Amino acid sequence: MNKTFVHQDLNAVIRQHSEWLANQLHSQRESLFPPDATKEMRKFTSGEAAALLGVNDSYLRKINLDGKGPSPELTAGNRRLYSAQDIQALRVLLEKTARKPGDYIPGRRDGDHLQVIGVMNFKGGSGKTTTSAHLAQRLALRGYRVLGIDLDPQASFTALHGVQPEFDLTDGGTLYDAIRYDDPEPIRAVIRKTYIPNLDLIPGNLELMEFEHETPRALSQGNAGLFFFRVKEALAQVDGDYDVVVIDCPPQLGFLTMSALSAATGVLVTIHPEMLDVMSMSQFLRMTADLMDVIAESGADMSHDWMRYALTRYEPQDAPQNRIVAFLRTMYGDAVLNSPMLKSTAISDAGLTKQTLYEVERSAFTRTTYDRALESLNALNDEVADLIQKTWGRS
Repeated sequence: MNKTFVHQDLNAVIRQHSEWLANQLHSQRESLFPPDATKEMRKFTSGEAAALLGVNDSYLRKINLDGKGPSPELTAGNRRLYSAQDIQALRVLLEKTARKPGDYIPGRRDGDHLQVIGVMNFKGGSGKTTTSAHLAQRLALRGYRVLGIDLDPQASFTALHGVQPEFDLTDGGTLYDAIRYDDPEPIRAVIRKTYIPNLDLIPGNLELMEFEHETPRALSQGNAGLFFFRVKEALAQVDGDYDVVVIDCPPQLGFLTMSALSAATGVLVTIHPEMLDVMSMSQFLRMTADLMDVIAESGADMSHDWMRYALTRYEPQDAPQNRIVAFLRTMYGDAVLNSPMLKSTAISDAGLTKQTLYEVERSAFTRTTYDRALESLNALNDEVADLIQKTWGRS
């Protein structure tokens, strides 16, 4: 019996599978966010709004009864719901009568420098993008003016914020446009507003890889200059517009990552506390140090305000993980953030609909599961916010 085996070109198969997946993802987005396939931030209960503002719920009710500030939406059960825009308006109102500046709007003041946080690791599954997205959103909800930059060509950070690279970025629109060697655009041309007040986005897609390909060519021709300053110089154009920039770095130590490191004032390294991940991180840190030595020798100032390790996907009941966490804390001390991001089905389930935990309704999960995950995320992100405040000379 003769059997005929049909050979296919691998590139053709991969391209077909890519197009199938992109079309399915596009259909999913349109079914999740009809009719125009754009995302909106959910409403917050009065308790959640009060917690974000740092006031009592009763005080928030009094403001409403006095006819001040935005009017919340009232549900059938007479519960008050506030939009993210309402919360920002309340911040502005409360700041006018605050005991001290920054109680409700905690961002930069005169003399404070822009905080640029590079979130990095090149080990898959370390929670890098999840950490970046939740950090950017939490800081924005707390009143900081935030710019989120997706430097990862895989663009997961972009997808979490309602932009599908294959359909929405067909003609550029990434940071590459602002840092390319040939006729770069102003960085404002690639910044887009998001559905969250205070949070702007520079999305990413595969086009970012062009910077990795073009830099060696520019270096060989003597046209690259100090290539590692290109991200820093682009951000200087919008220095006064933001308090914090959160960069989701690529999962490799290429020219994009080197440029992001040169621009960063703070570095957050995500660690999944498993032995293989820690072993991988050892190589990652060594390679990073070697690359930074090369950049420093070229005249760059590689001093940073801070560098911290964030424990991600942590399972407190896992004895081997606890041993690794203890090992890391013994070795690095205060450089390891006190608050880990717990492994949670709530976080992963939110990701199924391309949302963060801050975007999904509490009612979609078991309350204890949701509350536990949210508490861990808030604690980690607020610890980073405290670092930012200390960098600005405030406690």
